[in-house]
Amino acid sequence: MHSVIWVVIAVVVVWGLAAQRVPGLVWATVLASAIALWDVFLDPPAPLWIAAWSVFLVVVLPLAFTPLRRVLISAPLLRVFKKIMPAMSDTEREALEAGTVWWEAELFGGDPDWDQLFNLPQPALSEDEQAFLDGPVEQLCAMLDDWDITHERRDLPPKVWRFLKDKGFFGMIIPKQYGGLEFSAQAHSAVVMKVASRSITAGVTVMVPNSLGPAELLLHYGTKQQKQHYLPRLARGQEVPCFALTGPEAGSDAANMPDRGVVCHETFKGKKNTLGIRLNWDKRYITLGPVATVLGLAFRLFDPEHLLGEEEDLGITLALIPTKTPGVKIGTRHNPLDIPFQNGPNWGENVFIPLDWVIGGRERIGQGWRMLMQSLAAGRSISLPALSCGAGKVACRATGAYARIRRQFKLPIGRFEAVEEGLGRIAGYTYLMEAARTLTARAVDLGEKPSVASAIVKYQLTEHMRRVVNDAMDIQGGSGICLGPRNFMGRAYQALPISITVEGANLLTRALIIYGQGAVRCHPYVLNEIRAVAEPDQKRAVKDLDEAIFGHVRYTLSNVARAFWLGLTGARLVRAPVDGPARRYVQKLTRLSTAFALISDIAMLTLGGTLKRKEKISGRFADVLGFMYLASAVLKRFEDDGRPVEDIPLLHFACRYCLHEAEKTLVVILKNFPNRFLAWLVGGLVFPAGRRNHVPDDRMNHDCAALLLEPSPARDRLTRGIYLPPTTRAALGRLEDALPRVIAAELLERRLAKLVEEQPLLHGDLEAQLKAALEQNMLSNAETKLVRAAVAARRGVIAVDDFEKI
Repeated sequence: MHSVIWVVIAVVVVWGLAAQRVPGLVWATVLASAIALWDVFLDPPAPLWIAAWSVFLVVVLPLAFTPLRRVLISAPLLRVFKKIMPAMSDTEREALEAGTVWWEAELFGGDPDWDQLFNLPQPALSEDEQAFLDGPVEQLCAMLDDWDITHERRDLPPKVWRFLKDKGFFGMIIPKQYGGLEFSAQAHSAVVMKVASRSITAGVTVMVPNSLGPAELLLHYGTKQQKQHYLPRLARGQEVPCFALTGPEAGSDAANMPDRGVVCHETFKGKKNTLGIRLNWDKRYITLGPVATVLGLAFRLFDPEHLLGEEEDLGITLALIPTKTPGVKIGTRHNPLDIPFQNGPNWGENVFIPLDWVIGGRERIGQGWRMLMQSLAAGRSISLPALSCGAGKVACRATGAYARIRRQFKLPIGRFEAVEEGLGRIAGYTYLMEAARTLTARAVDLGEKPSVASAIVKYQLTEHMRRVVNDAMDIQGGSGICLGPRNFMGRAYQALPISITVEGANLLTRALIIYGQGAVRCHPYVLNEIRAVAEPDQKRAVKDLDEAIFGHVRYTLSNVARAFWLGLTGARLVRAPVDGPARRYVQKLTRLSTAFALISDIAMLTLGGTLKRKEKISGRFADVLGFMYLASAVLKRFEDDGRPVEDIPLLHFACRYCLHEAEKTLVVILKNFPNRFLAWLVGGLVFPAGRRNHVPDDRMNHDCAALLLEPSPARDRLTRGIYLPPTTRAALGRLEDALPRVIAAELLERRLAKLVEEQPLLHGDLEAQLKAALEQNMLSNAETKLVRAAVAARRGVIAVDDFEKI
């Protein structure tokens, strides 16, 4: 009888711990105590059971009753944590607390609220934004000749620079009250994508003034006078901005930049004893630096004479400096992999600036790192994902057409499975990239500053762009490696490492930022635990730590139970707010989210602070979170598009791929877990029936590839938003013209092939074949003209450039 009672009590207490609310544990303890009294009344216990009950009361009562728990457990824990946890610097704290968390936090927490995602309004452009895309952006793209830009001029033509300034391309994020366009993040992203699909050089030139730079920083932190002076000038292109952050000694480790300023008094513009800053710096890789008229600068500020207060090291500070200021040196140009956007070094030697040139004025001194971390989300979540999607869509449109037009062994090369496999990946990856681009831009428009989600899309989309472009180059073969006006993928291939490197190198982004910052910001309790330990008020610290620690315990136990149940049932009982093909993927993602949350918690619990240095493990956690984010974006896109039947292959491919990669990576994490017994135990809980998600099969790959090989609404949706040249002078325009011609002539050309089989002497002589076909009534005059046009178009597409002198 006692054994049965103890089983019941154990179940009740575990339920109470897993209830995710303190009252659950209290009621569990009351119920367990009632059961115990009932047991004692019915059957007086032996000494062994008395000892067991004593242990039960000693353990459970402090856990159940808050005042007792805080005295006996939380206060001692606080003293231990204060001794073992290293002090967090202001820089680390600012980096961790920068920005906001959004949908990625739901995925991190293990029980995502899918209603939150699917109830988001669909992304849309305003009338003004759409008119800008259809007007000035279309005009700009028509003006661009990428071969002329990259090979002949090594720069944008003067008329393009003038057009960019006159039409407001540098002021898309600036409010209308200052003369800007005041575009949404969605529109900003769409403009960059379209321009980059025509010219990467032009795309980078447009995106930099609208991402991390003076305008972004002024909007959020500038003084009224700074905004009124600079924003109208930036909006109309009167000022060309750049932002100098990276230096030879401080790349990714920007917090330790050696560039320094010293508070002092000097004569400035004839005014003696002006309070300001004497600066020395050395920067490189600064986009628009060689042509900039105003320089945003990050530096470390010191006040050795205590002119501003008691502190000597005031921290990282940001300032705006006209490039004509005495002592400012603008270098020549870097050559970033032969993609000639303006980029170069600059430095300053004993440059004096007044204190009011600090962005935000005196109040913002020392807040530069936080300001930068908040603002980095724009470049990561808008510009680079847009550029990546532009490359992916061009690959879909152009390489898909090329694979249908180009023939080998009497078949379009796209019909061969080796080529088809690459085409399928190109289509599937581009579909998921576009889904993540629009979802993250939507978050920015809703007021979020998604520091973790922006790092996810920066890393994942630039990496998938690399895979897409590599597949496209494999399919293009020789025509892909011969640079010239006809080559539509070569420059994208050259430019790949640029996007991988900028705005935080991908190695760093993956290993340190996505999970390093995500584990603290997205976890429901970790940041509160850190804050509690740092809290100077002892009473408040104990209270906060108690709430955070025991909330964390209940959260972990809940995830243990959920992970095992969802693994056992395959999550088939999970409620999904959507029907149709997306429903099952919602359930599977919920299961993976719970598994991720549990394994992540176990890793943080057992590895503690060393997890920060275990970059292989933290990088894999970043991959899992990233693939879950991509898959959820795909589901949102499919639902927003109205569940088009033609897009179902893309949905299946993208979701299967993401789920497989996420699950496989969780297994790899467990296989490399230092504590082997714990890894075995957690693996059994999370995967009680083994792995359930597999790679997209060949049929899915075939169906995705087929979408790229001929015109269709699905192909148009997949490549929507890029520039399609209206003439055959451009490589993509030539492909657009040739594809329908070649498809229309395919049946006729098969008749000619049969004729050649019967009369081998006709081989290789098109005009002889057409003459014979006419004589034998196999083709009409109109059909021979169609064949001639198709053959001429095909030859125009497969031709490559050659030069007298290189």
